[in-house]
Amino acid sequence: MPGGRLTQQERQQIALGLADSLAYAEIARRLDRPTSTITREVMRNGGPTAYRADLAHRATERRAHRRRQAAPRGAEAPPQARGRDAEAVREYEEMFTTLLMQQGLPKMMSRVLTCLYTTDAGSLTASELVQHLQVSPASISKAITFLESQGLVRRERDERRRDRYVVDDDVWYQGMIASALSHAQLAETARQGVSILGPDTPAAARLEGIARFVDFVGESMTRAAEQAREVLHTKARTPSE
Repeated sequence: MPGGRLTQQERQQIALGLADSLAYAEIARRLDRPTSTITREVMRNGGPTAYRADLAHRATERRAHRRRQAAPRGAEAPPQARGRDAEAVREYEEMFTTLLMQQGLPKMMSRVLTCLYTTDAGSLTASELVQHLQVSPASISKAITFLESQGLVRRERDERRRDRYVVDDDVWYQGMIASALSHAQLAETARQGVSILGPDTPAAARLEGIARFVDFVGESMTRAAEQAREVLHTKARTPSE
């Protein structure tokens, strides 16, 4: 199985495979590459619907150039905890960031969230985030403010009285509940339109259909979140007990 970076010709084959709606595994088989390599390549370069071989190749060259400029001459990459492959970790962070962006998060918020998810401690200070992401403190502050407002991170003080930004098991639960509440608000607003537009009109019938649909989805999300937290937390406690 060949190693090393993807060539421009391989990227063109990836683009053709995506255009033919081939699965990542099939594209990888044709190129004799690991499926994970194809997945990372596509996800960090726009996703399956926006992937362009020429743009992906130039982006890879730019990233490599920036890394060479940032690293002092003769310096080695800092060692990774637990013997991790530094390059594999970096590529995974890029892929995860791209995925979060495709879910609707802005780029800097996605980078910060990925950084928090992939640290063993599950928490970092603002200065640690600045150092890891090589961005300004103002960028981190703006990203954290947004993520806190969405319930995706929380703030706590450490023993040195520094703010630490934390992700934990309840983050996704809180996010799901917030989404369910948003669905409930949409349903309520739609039903207000029913009374205003008249219950026997086509517009009112459309709005009632929206309200019933999002009500069902929101209630299902709440039940699923409650069940998942109960089951997964119970399993997590069992070994220690």
